[in-house]
Amino acid sequence: MYRTPLALLSLILIPLLVACGQPAAERSADLSQRQINVVSTIGMITNIVEIVGGERVQVTGLMGAGVDPHLYKASEGDVSRMANADLIFYNGLHLEAKLGEVFEKMEGRVKAVAVTDGMDRAALLAPPEFEGAYDPHVWFDVSLWVKAVEQVRDTLLEMDPEHAALYRSNAESYLLELQELHNYVIAQAEKVPAEQRVLITAHDAFNYFGQAYGFEVRGLQGISTAAEAGTADVQALAEFIVARKIPAIFVESSVSPRTIEAVQAAVEAKGFQVEIGGELFSDAMGNPGTPEGTYVGMVRHNIDTIVGSLLGE
Repeated sequence: MYRTPLALLSLILIPLLVACGQPAAERSADLSQRQINVVSTIGMITNIVEIVGGERVQVTGLMGAGVDPHLYKASEGDVSRMANADLIFYNGLHLEAKLGEVFEKMEGRVKAVAVTDGMDRAALLAPPEFEGAYDPHVWFDVSLWVKAVEQVRDTLLEMDPEHAALYRSNAESYLLELQELHNYVIAQAEKVPAEQRVLITAHDAFNYFGQAYGFEVRGLQGISTAAEAGTADVQALAEFIVARKIPAIFVESSVSPRTIEAVQAAVEAKGFQVEIGGELFSDAMGNPGTPEGTYVGMVRHNIDTIVGSLLGE
């Protein structure tokens, strides 16, 4: 599913990284006396690093608002930023397509860490259609995303032990905030009767959300947006919506609304009306400076939008 033209990316990037980067030892010699130069992939990870690292880190996020990590292609500027970083954080589980292979091959020159490495594989979803791999959208279960925060904290502690107290304190405060967020999502979800908790979106990004908070989840496309939805997929989903009398379906900020609009039209052709309940943030957060531009704000926006639309509010 993730075998795209990016398959040759590592062959292109590695020589560039060698040419652009300085040896890791030179960059890190006086790490305790300067900010740590961090590159991160998706916004949810960037947000963790900013919070846990605080004043000790300078973070560059590669993928901003509206960027689909499944289809992401690195620019020359991105390659240079990665080559000159002290540390790279990425999601892993094949979310970032072939970039994961690049990060692994950079080990020894630039430390690259997948924030999902510390997650118990028994807690991850492995859909049969995903060819033995795991669903990478782990941030939609807030209680699971806690492990990503711990991974960032522990990595920074290892790299910069002189500032351990700062990293521990920042992480502890953020973990308490995430526990409150998890409880909030549970409370909001419980406002919707169990039989009405059906979430339909453009692609299968919300399965961890569904498992954690009691929603049946349907995505028109697969786990990766690289897989195109066909006419048969649209018709099958439209029939499901009519049969279950689903009141609302949702578009995603990082996915074209075209396919969901096609589902809405197919439902209407069958004599039923389904509303587009709003825009959810799936693989990317909102714009910087907005509430949705943070992980906590994104999650709150999503659950409030879902609950309000399903209840017709």
